[in-house]
Amino acid sequence: MWIVLWHSIPSLLQGMLINIELLLCLILAGLALGIGVALIQVYGPRMLVGIAVGYGWFFRGVPEIVLLMLIYFGLRQFGVKLSPFFAAVVALGLRSSAYQSQIFRGAMQALDRGQTLAALSLGMTKLQIIRCVILPQALRLSMPPWSNEFTGVFKDTTLAYTIGVVEVLRKARYVVTREFGLALPAFILVALLFLVLVYTGNRGLGALENRFRIPGFEGKLSGRKG
Repeated sequence: MWIVLWHSIPSLLQGMLINIELLLCLILAGLALGIGVALIQVYGPRMLVGIAVGYGWFFRGVPEIVLLMLIYFGLRQFGVKLSPFFAAVVALGLRSSAYQSQIFRGAMQALDRGQTLAALSLGMTKLQIIRCVILPQALRLSMPPWSNEFTGVFKDTTLAYTIGVVEVLRKARYVVTREFGLALPAFILVALLFLVLVYTGNRGLGALENRFRIPGFEGKLSGRKG
């Protein structure tokens, strides 16, 4: 029985690579969209602010599995057929962007308005102020809560199992199908893989946070909010 688990380790590691690929796609998609939504909420016209707020409210309020089903199965009703992997990136990426937008919005609003006034007095345009003054500081200030988002998104990648992505959880199910007695050790092994990778990722993000920390701003932001 244990020989089956031993020989399944390479397969589980291959599945974990899919989770890591999903993580990178989700984080990048969420980062790009999240910054855009946050900028609209803080600096956009009133009509667009309402749309951005509704966007965040919707994607934070709908459960991840429901979003996966809506994107993967729902779009097929209209002839749009996405691969399971891409559907997971779209659904979970949109959800992550909604959370990340709140992180970046809080960071932007935490900055002293006097900096904007000083930049305006120097003749900088609003776009230049956002690009050169606001965003560099907001990104640095966002690192502590953003590490929580990294952890949450990484764990969410296992939900892609529900629409057929062959990631580590599905690989573990294949092991259990062949040898049911390995259910507990197989899932314990998956848990250990996640613990190691989450710990490693948080250590790396913690080092970046210390490297780019803005003195005097500690504790300004809270963690991921629902």
